[in-house]
This record gives sequence, C-alpha cells and structure tokens, in this order.
Amino acid sequence: MQAGKAKAKEEPLTILLVEDNPDHADLIMRSFEGYQMVGRFRHVLDGEAALDYLLRRGEYDDPEKSPRPHVILLDLRLPRIDGLEVLKEIKASERLHEIPVVVLTTSEAEKDIAKAYEYHANSYLVKPVDFEKFTQLIGDLCYYWLGWNYHP
Repeated sequence: MQAGKAKAKEEPLTILLVEDNPDHADLIMRSFEGYQMVGRFRHVLDGEAALDYLLRRGEYDDPEKSPRPHVILLDLRLPRIDGLEVLKEIKASERLHEIPVVVLTTSEAEKDIAKAYEYHANSYLVKPVDFEKFTQLIGDLCYYWLGWNYHP
C-alpha cells in the first residue's frame, strides 16, 4: 500500500465498471471498499453506455460528473454492444487508448481471451465462483492497477 500512497495524485482515482449483472457489480464495488485508493466508482450496465460515458455523449457530457477513469473493468457479455467491441473502440481511440482496460469476465473461452488481447486488453481475469477467491482477486487487482501501477 505504501507504493500507492507515495505516488497518489491529488485527484481521486476513478474506476469505470462496465457490468450488466447487478449482483456482480455490487460484489465488485463492495470488494473495493476496503481499499483507500479508490475515490469514485462509475458503473454502467451495457456497452453502449460505456462508450457514451467514455466519449462524453448524452447524459455523460459533463466532465465533472463523468471523469476520465484511471482503469476500466470490462465484462464481455454485455447488452447493446458486446464487451469485445467496446474494448476494440477504446483501444482504437486516440483519446482513450491509454486507459488500462481489465477484462473481468466469467468466460474462459480461448477465443475470447485471444480476441481480448488482439484488441489490446491490458489484462484478462476470470471471475472466480468462490467468494473468498473473488475478493482476493479484486484486492490484487486494486493493489496492482491503482496502487503500484503508474498511470500516464
């Protein structure tokens, strides 16, 4: 935790969670509560809303209310626009491509893993079914991406 505190910025760290399952989203957000590094969580339910948020369209046009995330947690199986398509658009965007995208999904399919890395995912994590393993994964993710990792 010291590394994260030593390089913490003045602004609170923001995570964009793109997750259509409310139970999974709640579990993820609750798992982050114990870590002081997270300042704001933004949660959207589908791929279209994720792109609207990131590109500041519609209800997300105010940068104060829709701050640029430091990390995006992206599920793959999403309504409206699939997670892989969202990833592809993020990494193709001059404005967004530097934001780390962590795919956090239930899919262990080789084709999904290969496609995610082809589209330049920064990490691919499979959600464990076991609650303790899940919270440990979220803790490790929090420390790495928000504490130890340096952001552009």
